[in-house]
Amino acid sequence: MTTWTEQDAGRPITLTGDGGIDRDAHHRLDEAWLAAAWSHPSTRCFVVSGGQALVLDTDDGRTELVTTPTFDAPITEAHRYFLGTDAEGVRYFALQKDSLPGRMDDLARPAGLREAGALLGERDSALLVHAIALENWQRMHRFCSRCGERTVIAAAGHVRRCPACGAEHYPRTDPAVIMLVTDADDRCLLGRQVHWPEGRFSTLAGFVEPGESLENAVVREVAEEAGLVVGEVSYVGSQPWPFPSSLMLGFTARATGTDIRVDGEEIGEARWFSRDELRTAFESGQVLPPGGISIAARLIERWYGGPLPD
Repeated sequence: MTTWTEQDAGRPITLTGDGGIDRDAHHRLDEAWLAAAWSHPSTRCFVVSGGQALVLDTDDGRTELVTTPTFDAPITEAHRYFLGTDAEGVRYFALQKDSLPGRMDDLARPAGLREAGALLGERDSALLVHAIALENWQRMHRFCSRCGERTVIAAAGHVRRCPACGAEHYPRTDPAVIMLVTDADDRCLLGRQVHWPEGRFSTLAGFVEPGESLENAVVREVAEEAGLVVGEVSYVGSQPWPFPSSLMLGFTARATGTDIRVDGEEIGEARWFSRDELRTAFESGQVLPPGGISIAARLIERWYGGPLPD
C-alpha cells in the first residue's frame, strides 16, 4: 500500500476547490460590465452541453479544459453564463449549446465530471462544476412554477425570471447526507445499491427531507437503509455533485449495534469490514471501491488509512 500521511488524510475533497476563481456575483446584474467583460481580449469561454465540455490531454500528462477567446466563440443560439475571474484578471464564460463544437485538430475530446473531474486542475475543475450545475438547472427549469409561463435567463445565468407574474427562480441544490458508519470495533459499514453490479460497495447516503436537520437525516437514512441505530454523528465536509443538482454533506457516524437489516429497495446488501478484510476484498476484486472523485471515496480513505484502488 502507498505510504499514507496525515497530509494525505486531510487533502481537499475532489471538486470542492474554488480554483482561484472569484465568482464576482455583484457584476451579474450589470449588463454594461458583462458586455465589456465578454468583449475583453483576455476573456475565455467554453461550451457546455449535456453535462460535458471539451478537454485536452497534453503531452506532459495533464488534462485541460478547452477554452477559447470570446471572439472565436460559437455564440449562435447559445446561452451565456458568467462564471468568474481568476487571479490574473481573466474572466470566464460558459456557453450552453445543444452540442459541443468540433475541433479541427481532433485532439480534444468530450468529457464530463465523472471522467475528467479528478484529472483537471483546480481552476478548470471549479469552472466545469459551476458550468455543469448551471446547465443542468437551466435545462430542467424553463417554466415558472407559479404560473407555468416560460421564464427568461437573467443575472448572467444565475436567475430565471417570469415575464408574466414577476417571480424569480434561483438554481436548485438538493442537500444529501453521505456517511461512513463504524461500529464499536471500528469496522466500517459499506452497502451495495440494488441496481449496482455485484461487488460495487460504497457508503450509505440519502436526501435530506423538508424540516429535517442534517444530523437527523443521517440517523434516519442509516435506520431506513441498514436497520441500524447510530449515536454520535460528526460532520466531515461537503462536495458539489451536479448529477444533476446535489450537494453531498459528508459525515461519520457510530452505530450502537451491528445487526444489519437492509431495506431491499435501495440497499440490496450491506457488510461490516475491518481494514484487513477490506484490503483483502479489494485485492481479490471481491469489492470494487466507489469512484475516485466522489466524497464517498474520501470518507472511506480517512478511515482506511490509505488510498483506495483505482
